[in-house]
Amino acid sequence: MKTVYTFLVALFPILTACGNNNAKDLGQENETINNLAIALDSTEQLAESTLREISITAVGDIMLGSGYPSVTNLPPNDGKNSFDAVANYLNGDIVFGNLEGCFLNSGESSKCKYSKPGSCYAFRMPESYGNIIKDAGFNVLSIANNHVGDFDNKGRKKTMEVLDALQINYAGQTNCPYALFEENGIKYAFCAFAPNENTLSINKIDSAKILVKELKSKADIVIVSFHGGAEGTTHERVPKRNEIFFNENRGNVYAFAHGVIDAGADVVLGHGPHVTRAVEVYKNKFIAYSLGNFCTYGMFNLKGPNGFAPLVQLKINKEGDFIKADIISIKQDKVNGLQLDETYAAFNRMQYLTDLDFPDHNLLFKDNSITLKESR
Repeated sequence: MKTVYTFLVALFPILTACGNNNAKDLGQENETINNLAIALDSTEQLAESTLREISITAVGDIMLGSGYPSVTNLPPNDGKNSFDAVANYLNGDIVFGNLEGCFLNSGESSKCKYSKPGSCYAFRMPESYGNIIKDAGFNVLSIANNHVGDFDNKGRKKTMEVLDALQINYAGQTNCPYALFEENGIKYAFCAFAPNENTLSINKIDSAKILVKELKSKADIVIVSFHGGAEGTTHERVPKRNEIFFNENRGNVYAFAHGVIDAGADVVLGHGPHVTRAVEVYKNKFIAYSLGNFCTYGMFNLKGPNGFAPLVQLKINKEGDFIKADIISIKQDKVNGLQLDETYAAFNRMQYLTDLDFPDHNLLFKDNSITLKESR
């Protein structure tokens, strides 16, 4: 930029002499030079933002500890060390997670009113825990899931108030179906879906496509999140049909993901099964079918595949097309909390399941990264 500025200073007297033989005030000349330099600098910044890669870090379920039914379900040090093990990886233009519970300091859960102690799962995180999530780097959260509504409208309302105060983007409830925002010169739209009460329905694919198409007209990049699919270690596969779990239609996540991409979505991020599932690149757009349990303290089952999950560091271009994904494998247990996994279980499982569910895929899994085979 300094070289360009020097060139403008040298050229400016020639330009004014050619256009006007009258002498100009030196201060006016300097002001014009500065304006030209500023305009050129802005143009260079715009060109850089247009050419650069967009980075999206995505994880699955987040529930930092519940004050219900007892404060014994809250983590050590009031949750302040929840993300320490992965702090260096939670960065990018977008840092996304699924908020698997509400922010609420007190209150009873109506869904547990007639349940036996220990048999009902209702999660309310202390409202101050919003700061922990904000400080970790998250700027986009899904609130489309079954547990955000565990404490009814009171919990939903307080959760949105907390996120608004922290300036964290969110979507997924019927009264907040999407978010439009800008990061580093890129306009984003985010929407989220689930099969649960007061959420945008994952089972209404045509309606989802209409919304995504509208959002694409307003944003450069459209990110879609879904909470869907059956749960647990016996449901790691993507069945390409409706998944019925506890008599509830948890959606056809394959048809949903393809449908919203057909309508204009650039990235689809799934969660809900509590285990890692396959990934896919469809029409050059990245789909994660389940990002598993990321940071879930307390009553979550963390045995076997439930205890490990991927942290995805995704790179896309300005058209939203897939470039690569680095996979940071993490694990959890009841004693040590969130940790890096040096056995890379999440990456290895993701590769195995992708080979099973999408045998004709064109992805290269190598050194904890995913790329397109042609890009070698």
